[in-house]
Amino acid sequence: MTDGPRLTTLPNGLRIVTDTMPGLHSAAVGLWVTAGGRHEGDAENGIAHFLEHMAFKGTARRSAAQIAEAIEDVGGYINAYTGREMTAYYARVLQADVPLALDVVADIVLNPVFAPADIETERHVILQEIGQALDTPDDIIFDWLQEAAYPGQPLGRSILGAEERVGAFGADDLRRFVAAHYGPERMILSAAGAVDHDRIVDQARDLFGHLEARGAPAVAAAAFTPGERRTSGDLEQVHFALAFESAAHRAPDAFVAQAFATAMGGGMSSRLFQRLREERGLCYSVFAQAQSYDDTGMLTIYAGTGADEIGELAGLTADELRRAADDMGEAEVARARAQLRAGVLMGLESPSSRAERLARLLAIWGRVPEVAETVARIDAVTVAAVRAHAGRLAGEGRVAMAVYGPPAGLGDGAGGSGAPSLEALRRRLAG
Repeated sequence: MTDGPRLTTLPNGLRIVTDTMPGLHSAAVGLWVTAGGRHEGDAENGIAHFLEHMAFKGTARRSAAQIAEAIEDVGGYINAYTGREMTAYYARVLQADVPLALDVVADIVLNPVFAPADIETERHVILQEIGQALDTPDDIIFDWLQEAAYPGQPLGRSILGAEERVGAFGADDLRRFVAAHYGPERMILSAAGAVDHDRIVDQARDLFGHLEARGAPAVAAAAFTPGERRTSGDLEQVHFALAFESAAHRAPDAFVAQAFATAMGGGMSSRLFQRLREERGLCYSVFAQAQSYDDTGMLTIYAGTGADEIGELAGLTADELRRAADDMGEAEVARARAQLRAGVLMGLESPSSRAERLARLLAIWGRVPEVAETVARIDAVTVAAVRAHAGRLAGEGRVAMAVYGPPAGLGDGAGGSGAPSLEALRRRLAG
């Protein structure tokens, strides 16, 4: 057990949150910055991700090799990721090496060199990453779905960025993005496991206390817009994805949306898995998930199937969404609540998961809700609320779609063979 998270905010706005886990010999420590793909300007698409890569290419104190060696010499690991609303830099180490990990994480975030030769090397790496994503249909389909749902908006653009943008970034572009978005008030230092809060605060003052608050540029509100993208490829399967606007982080029905997505496609017992795979044999992979952002959210459904089966699969998917508004049962909702509850509680057993949870909750709420509060919100989800949520999604018919596969499976959007048109899907949803 633990006494619970502790939070300290430095005068410049940097927040430090820790959660000590007695009995552990290791810890996770990292810096979460509330800046990601969504915060990029039109000409900056991909720069948040590029910056994350460049953090590991060398600092004023360490070369790229020394960054990796500093952590791996003590048996730990260091990594980072870029999201649409947040970028994270984190390490996992043994208890005695927490000060080292914090020093390295601070170094790569605050002191990157941006050497021209390193920029060129990493540019090539990222272009390879983009190429790999394009070669992975069940990966790139979600970028295209995001673009269809939020067209012409930062939230709808790929986190990796467009090749032409990535090919043009220079050191000055990276420095401008850091200056605009990497102020201390947008940083959360989070640590969990075998950690001492007071010692981390003392070290954080030394490492980050000199930074001056910068404020944050305004972010345009997201606008979910029904749309579609059909892309032809030399593939065996048709990759089919749907999106409906769902609940934002702080929306009252955020856990209702999570429960509905779980019941529909969160596991082998889910409706879509049972109906599309187990009963009809239409696909190997099918799932649903709910993603929340600051001011919007998406329910996403994905399946891969053959060109001859895509019409049936899409129609049955719409049928199951519509039917859930009328007959979603207590057993299904109880199972979804149990899965969500277990996900929260099992995550608490991992220092890495716990550190990330602390940072994300602090970024969303400005505080870290008690675990009991989160569990209570999950347990408060009712059948009536889930049915109402399903009814709204189906009734409004505001859906975005992305389809990627052989020409025979794409359809022409006019109601012929292959993937159905958006209008046909709306009619099927409406019953």
